[in-house]
Amino acid sequence: MADDNEPDLFPDARQAPPRALTRLSPLVRRLVAPNASLFTFNGTCTYIVGNGAVAVVDPGPADEGHLAAILAAVEGETIETILITHTHRDHSTLANRLREAAGARVVGAEPFAPKGDGTSGLDSSHDRDYAPDAVLGDGERFHGSGFTIEAVATPGHCANHLAFALLDERALFSGDHVMAWSTSVVAPPDGSMGDYMASLDKVRARDERIYWPGHGGPVVEPQRYVRAIAHHRRQREASILAALAGGAETVPDLVAKVYVGLDPALARAAGLSTLAHLEDLRERGQVVADPPGAGETRFRRA
Repeated sequence: MADDNEPDLFPDARQAPPRALTRLSPLVRRLVAPNASLFTFNGTCTYIVGNGAVAVVDPGPADEGHLAAILAAVEGETIETILITHTHRDHSTLANRLREAAGARVVGAEPFAPKGDGTSGLDSSHDRDYAPDAVLGDGERFHGSGFTIEAVATPGHCANHLAFALLDERALFSGDHVMAWSTSVVAPPDGSMGDYMASLDKVRARDERIYWPGHGGPVVEPQRYVRAIAHHRRQREASILAALAGGAETVPDLVAKVYVGLDPALARAAGLSTLAHLEDLRERGQVVADPPGAGETRFRRA
């Protein structure tokens, strides 16, 4: 799920990938689900890993046409495992139907554990019916037929987010953590900007040569790109602090000053990411939040 555009470090990444089955590497094929939106680009990327006995990464939304496309793509093969990066509905809700159709195991992210009542931020976007057969912890490896995948805990976009490293090809299925077409929204209370920045540092320190994200085309030169994302977030943080110093106090005030020219349809996502920055700054002692009383919470420089 996207927030706002990244700097055009790799303009080709803004080209929508083809929806049809596409061979990406000796071990990876991709289908794109028909759920295009401002937040999903031209749809959720579903990856088929391996040959013969395969794993499916992020089957996507509960769409019968996409289910049929996945099953057709692996005709004559066996889906052994369904891997889930995180439980936002555009990534995981087809898992139960695919498990029934293929007799596969669902493995990966933990089920969603709401903070509070689970209705604020993007918490309502989580798949509450997700029921994995096994959960992968950070560093745990899954051995498929002719390939090995390592789980990489990458909380931030949401608390249960995992990336999957395909060790045989030095590739990373980065889910919504790192995408080349847009930034990822970080929405409290489930999303955490502090966790997100730490997860960026974590994947940047790894040696993958390419990322296959949850939406859009590949992330090439990933270490360079992740560095650019982190710099972009720090610039956004500096802009928020400057706006606070200039008299802005509420999230809507800050969005109006920081996200100049923003598409109104993205205002809520921008507000959630702004709130994530504010919460991170408050935890680091740079911002104070005054009790909301009867109105909105007001923020000021510490």
